[in-house]
Amino acid sequence: MTAPKITDSHCHIDFPDFEGGQAELVARAAEAGVHRMVTICTKLRCEPDIRAIAEAHDPVFYAAGTHPMSAADEPMATVDQLKEIASRPKMVGIGETGLDYHYTAESKDVQQESLRVHIAAAQETGLPLIIHARAADDDMARILTEGYREQAYTCVMHCFSSSAELARAALDLGFYLSMSGITAFPKSQELRDIFAAAPMDRILVETDAPYLAPPPHRGKRNEPAFVAHTARKGAEVFGMDYAEFAAATEANFERLFSKAAAWTPGS
Repeated sequence: MTAPKITDSHCHIDFPDFEGGQAELVARAAEAGVHRMVTICTKLRCEPDIRAIAEAHDPVFYAAGTHPMSAADEPMATVDQLKEIASRPKMVGIGETGLDYHYTAESKDVQQESLRVHIAAAQETGLPLIIHARAADDDMARILTEGYREQAYTCVMHCFSSSAELARAALDLGFYLSMSGITAFPKSQELRDIFAAAPMDRILVETDAPYLAPPPHRGKRNEPAFVAHTARKGAEVFGMDYAEFAAATEANFERLFSKAAAWTPGS
């Protein structure tokens, strides 16, 4: 029986963990039903390499931005720079960007400046914003809301593991929440409850590979094929069978990442 189709909406297959092995990784993903993935460029100087990976493999798309933990060390992105990158056929999202006060609170001012640049790029390109949020819930909700009130945009809260309050703020703006392997960890019941309270039509799944492998691979290198394990836990959370949950998250992904949904080989 063929596995239901599913998308890994956020991974990092350019990282050294996967060097030279992307073709095999894509093949293993396909065997698990993972027919598509979005690999994330976290430093804009790496964009040509990540674009090349996406262009070499039909199932791979990419997004580009400056990760908040790198915001103080990398040149500040510009809206024009992000718009130029967004013209590439397989570039489908802006980010990941956001705020991380857990590891890099000392650079919060430059992180906020970078985040606003990325919001403006999402507004101008129509591509979804991809948000990393850690230990910065109040500022994150405020900046996302302020930007949305100026001009609407779409967004996914990647690897969501923040508070119920931030989840509600994001959902109230029409944004999406993405389940990572953390959702499947035994001690993550509070997080599962936050997802269970969200509308099913705002849920995505991801690996954040090579990080956060779900059981039964916890503690090992994560990879896109393993998103199926997280999705099975997601199906439990929403009281759905796996095929139904997979189909729902596919519809959600294609609604949000419409450029990826519209892409055809050779286009």
